[in-house]
Order: sequence, then structure tokens, then C-alpha cells
Amino acid sequence: MYGRERRQSEDLDTAALRAGLTPAQLNALETLEQFGWTLRFVRRPMFRDPIPVLFHRDGKRFVVLEADGTLNETPDLVIRD
Repeated sequence: MYGRERRQSEDLDTAALRAGLTPAQLNALETLEQFGWTLRFVRRPMFRDPIPVLFHRDGKRFVVLEADGTLNETPDLVIRD
């Protein structure tokens, strides 16, 4: 690997992660957090909507929160360890 590791697992800035999400995504996120899901990161591709990725408390399962507030349980994302 080149350079230092840029991924950070410590304190997440939840306000920065939630910035740019739709109201439907924010409502769904609040509900999912009550069931043990955590917003871990948001991919922000150029000229496209943000892609929020939530992980279950066990850390093994993840879902993508779509713009309309629905869950995509089988996203085509590659997540590194």
C-alpha cells in the first residue's frame, strides 16, 4: 500500500455524513439506527447522488440506503476489510 491509511474507524462525524442526504434517507436512517444499524460512510461519486452505506451492529452485513429511503440489501459495492 502506498502512503498512510486514510480510512478512519474512530470518531465518525455524523453531521458531515448526513449532509446531503434526502429527507427520506434521513427518516429511514433514524429508524434503522434504533435497530442497530450505523451509518459508516457515504460514497460521493461526481455528478451523482450520495450513496450512504450502513452496517449492522455485528459488522458483517451492510446495506445501501437509496434516495427514496428504501434499502438495497444486495448492492454491487466492493467493501475492503
